[in-house]
Amino acid sequence: MSTPTMPYKIDVHSHFLPPFYQEACRNNGHANPDGMPAVPDWSPEQHLNLMDNLGIRKSILSISTPGTHLVAGNNELAANLSRQCNAYAADLKGKLPERFGFFASLPIPDVETCLKEITQATEDNCDGFVLETNGHGHYLGDTLFDPIFDELNSRKATLFIHPTTPLCPCSPQALAQGQQPVKATPLANKYPNPMLEFFFDTARVVTNLFMSGTIQRCPDLKIILPHLGGAFPPLLSRWTGFSALVPGPWEGIMEAEVREGFQRQIWFDMAGFVFPGQIKGLMEGAGVSHSRLMYGSDFPFTKPKGVEMLLGQMDEGMRGSFGREEIEDMYHGNAERLFGGTS
Repeated sequence: MSTPTMPYKIDVHSHFLPPFYQEACRNNGHANPDGMPAVPDWSPEQHLNLMDNLGIRKSILSISTPGTHLVAGNNELAANLSRQCNAYAADLKGKLPERFGFFASLPIPDVETCLKEITQATEDNCDGFVLETNGHGHYLGDTLFDPIFDELNSRKATLFIHPTTPLCPCSPQALAQGQQPVKATPLANKYPNPMLEFFFDTARVVTNLFMSGTIQRCPDLKIILPHLGGAFPPLLSRWTGFSALVPGPWEGIMEAEVREGFQRQIWFDMAGFVFPGQIKGLMEGAGVSHSRLMYGSDFPFTKPKGVEMLLGQMDEGMRGSFGREEIEDMYHGNAERLFGGTS
């Protein structure tokens, strides 16, 4: 358990699964989401109990993978489920505003419904929006999603990106030609996708958002990347250097420009196994400062005992690597500044 001497926490990576969403997942091919054993149980009471036990003052809730667009081509189901989930979260925040906030679900690749939900969820007082790394094979950074990113940028919104199972073909052109997406998970028969594939899909999206010019085109958009950015840090020098040296259908981007973008509009949550090695890879390898890091529990996909164990590792790693003010920033101060003084 987090020791009493450690600061309170704002949790920016935690999930909610109301009963109707659990049922929708089980009824539409996601009874074992991304290879996990089952759809996890969840209730506000369970969540509050975890928060009280571990010194988490507030949780910003989101729907995790597989998101709210559960069946490729079924936009009606996606629209209805997104509205249900966002309305549920808005009601919960309204009842307990000091304990819960929420990221509104946007059901990519249905752009029209996403734009409607941005307007409605903003009226419902959401704290930002959540997108999966890909929607049935359409990846963030594809031109298909330009209207969504332009709208979020115009609102100076906060976007939380969550990984999901990678799919191929991973191009709008292939999909337009009628190729049906298939899971790009060669080791899924051995390991659940969250173990490895989520990190790789996050790395794909970091690369694609910068290489497509989406980040540069949307300077007022604030983005939270999960799990300290996944597997992208050791790849940063490669894809930036490659883009400048090798001719191709892209414009080269300098590594310094990407690093500046991190400091300008990107934050990273610390959900998962961040100590002792991963956090050093992000900070030392990609030049990300402590002011861009925020706490994440990944509850309830990480069970309470797991959240407690990981927080113990984090407390120990924090004390060994950072000063008191830096620890307070990462556990709550950075999130409070990002969300305008949430407490």
